[in-house]
Amino acid sequence: MKFKNIVTYWRTVLTVAEITLRHQWNDSFILFAILIQPMIIAVLALFMLRGTGEDYAMFVVVGSGLTGLWSSLLFISGNSINGEHWQGTLEALVAAPIPFEVIVFGKNLANVVQSLLSMTTSYLLAALIFGYSLNITSPLLFIGSVLLSVLAFISFGLIIAPLFIMYRGIQQWQNAMEFPVYILAGFLFPIALLPSWTTPISYILPPYWAARALHETSTGAGDFDKIIFAWGMMLIFSVVDLFVSSKLFKLMLHKARVDATLETV
Repeated sequence: MKFKNIVTYWRTVLTVAEITLRHQWNDSFILFAILIQPMIIAVLALFMLRGTGEDYAMFVVVGSGLTGLWSSLLFISGNSINGEHWQGTLEALVAAPIPFEVIVFGKNLANVVQSLLSMTTSYLLAALIFGYSLNITSPLLFIGSVLLSVLAFISFGLIIAPLFIMYRGIQQWQNAMEFPVYILAGFLFPIALLPSWTTPISYILPPYWAARALHETSTGAGDFDKIIFAWGMMLIFSVVDLFVSSKLFKLMLHKARVDATLETV
């Protein structure tokens, strides 16, 4: 994925994102993944942590929103190319003059943006049902963390999508990849509570750095240097993911256009 493609075809990215949003609001599975499931997680966590303070509540609000973000990325963005394949539109999109990765970027953008609704619903639950008065400690830094998290998740999704269609064996582990990332990325509790041997695994997961930045800017638990470091890690992972995804898309398009073996993989 080349950044210049995003700039050149930004109208296409926004149009694809809009169409994707319109289409997915009628999908009950997607609504469950980005709204219902995070709400259930938030209610259970807030019930167990009731009376422990608003900092813990804000941690849960952000964490439950991240669970919706990851589920959306894994199941919806991960199947974004497979979905076109199942509907019989993949060949037409591959043959279009617009780079195919631009179209997938727009679909991933829609998935990630709509998943942010899960954080909003969790906030409302905490405020209305449990009576918490939630305040974001560093609102400007929090907004910056959200924007970088969106980029990091989209970039990570650009790797997952072509992998799932080219290597079906990886997709078989799709369901098993959901909850371990909740844990290893520290969505709902700090990774310091996990065994020490899992820490390096957390460090190589882009969602972990997104969770760290969002938690620290919303609760005020981290200093400015730690927040900037988390931002830097998200940018590094985004650049690496975009580079790797560009190679994967070239391989996928080669299978589709030259070898004609994409259907048989």
